Amino acid sequence: MANNKVHKKLPKLEILKRFIFITIGSILMGVALEKFLVPYEIIDGGIAGISIMLSTLTPVPLAVYLFVLNVPFLILGYKQLGKTFAISTFYGIVVMSLTTFALHDSGAFPEDKLLAVLFGGLILGAGVGLVIRYGGSLDGIEIVSILVSKKLRTAVGQVIMVFNLIIFIISGFVFEWTSAMYSIFTYYIAIKVIDIVVEGLDESKSVTIISKEYDEISQAIMDRLGRGTTLLQARGGYSGDETQVIYCVVSRLELAKLKGIVQSIDENAFIAVEHVSDVMGGNFSKESIH
Repeated sequence: MANNKVHKKLPKLEILKRFIFITIGSILMGVALEKFLVPYEIIDGGIAGISIMLSTLTPVPLAVYLFVLNVPFLILGYKQLGKTFAISTFYGIVVMSLTTFALHDSGAFPEDKLLAVLFGGLILGAGVGLVIRYGGSLDGIEIVSILVSKKLRTAVGQVIMVFNLIIFIISGFVFEWTSAMYSIFTYYIAIKVIDIVVEGLDESKSVTIISKEYDEISQAIMDRLGRGTTLLQARGGYSGDETQVIYCVVSRLELAKLKGIVQSIDENAFIAVEHVSDVMGGNFSKESIH
């Protein structure tokens, strides 16, 4: 039987939105590299870090290495990562490379190295975060890490961390060890900013509640928080009693209020809270908060 499922194309407005934010993000990364980090021999992780070291050791501009070293990894991961991701990533890499080329040898900003580390990390993280949020990437190491993690059956984050650790150690020999330590600090700031840009400041939490008063608690959450709840059929492992477990997702700011609601009804209720990286659909929106 033929599969008649048709994949819908992205709306033109959504494509334009991606194009704009990937452009902004790529420019921000290029500015962070050439104006804040490279003049002080501070590197980023991944291909950008390798490119900075190579551009320092050779007369070839940073922009050339950023493009030449990233593209092969993009081609390598094209089939596994999809056409849209590949096109978005390629476009972002081109814009980033052109930005660094335009700013090459334009001088450092600011003159204070510590400020360069702080603001360089912020701008770098904001740029990379925007590109990731809108469906692309700016570093081939991430693509390689995805492929390696599939082969080794390990977490992508662990593979990236190992790659970057090696790069930072090498940078200690290429530059000074103080520069390597500044680079690690910059990378840490960038990672934190990336998380904020990709996930947002108002983090979501999934909450699992076990209580005999599940009907009353579920109704109170819907009435007082405006959040939908799901009742899951369950059985106690020790007692064997049939019961229902309440599952819901709330914003970080609503978590304390939810706990108060639950404990006002059943002070012995079991509450488990987990971080949720992203929420889509349903009634989960700021407008539904009461």
